[in-house]
Amino acid sequence: MTATLDHYHARMQRVLDHIDRHLDGDLDLEAMSSVAAFSKFHFHRQFKATFGVSLHRYVQLARMRHASKRLADGQGQSVTDIALDAGYESPDAFARAFRQKFRQSPSSFRKSPDWEPWLQAFGPLNTARSKIMQTPFTPDQVTYREVAPTRVAIFEHRGDPETIDATVQRFIAWRKAVGLSPQTNPTFNIWYSERRPADPAEYSMDLCVGVSADQPIPSMGETVKAGEIPGGRCAVLRVTGDTHNLEPAALYLYRDWLPASGEEMRDFPIYCQRFFLDQPEQGTAAELFLPLK
Repeated sequence: MTATLDHYHARMQRVLDHIDRHLDGDLDLEAMSSVAAFSKFHFHRQFKATFGVSLHRYVQLARMRHASKRLADGQGQSVTDIALDAGYESPDAFARAFRQKFRQSPSSFRKSPDWEPWLQAFGPLNTARSKIMQTPFTPDQVTYREVAPTRVAIFEHRGDPETIDATVQRFIAWRKAVGLSPQTNPTFNIWYSERRPADPAEYSMDLCVGVSADQPIPSMGETVKAGEIPGGRCAVLRVTGDTHNLEPAALYLYRDWLPASGEEMRDFPIYCQRFFLDQPEQGTAAELFLPLK
């Protein structure tokens, strides 16, 4: 059964690799089903079932990501050429789609890319790729760290996790408005419930920004509270690449690492700190902190 599943996943992975290499080519349903050697009458459902996003949507996102990187790399390609290569009929259509997705015009993005909404926009693409590209974790990736207490501004999300994206967008808008940049003030998430509770209304997590002891915490019309992530000993696991879904890493810490370590958990939830990589377009990194006694 495992060998059969691995073979199936290899055929689907072949499709993603083909898309990456041929973004300016024919990537329609018939062509992609041929790459996977599946029937074109079923492939659109197979793709959606495997990756959680339609083939058409995946190709759109992949082309837009490539186009936005071309804009940012400073090589001087015209917006018209980039728009046509990305499959848009005109620069205006490309600009409308670009502005809707990234909240910047192509020319503005070229001059000064805003990477936070860029990373948010490609969440579905990253999630799709992670479906059959799970990263195995090993004990040597987990380190111990003595963490100092961190004063934070807390932006709460309570209720259905399906609405978390709206909360994240308000959080980003709030921190921009009050001048708390990720480059100067670290970003944390604290999870008080499981990722998919039986009752969605019970989902609970905090989006936090680290602030210094003498830094005021402005609210700007949102309910923002002062709080603290307590100091103490923690097990730390670093994740790079796709950090939209950190559940596999958290499950590894709870299910595999913790029982084998002989450690006991402290009375504070698991949390993470998020980082931009040195090259922001490469994505983000996250460190999961499991508080220990």
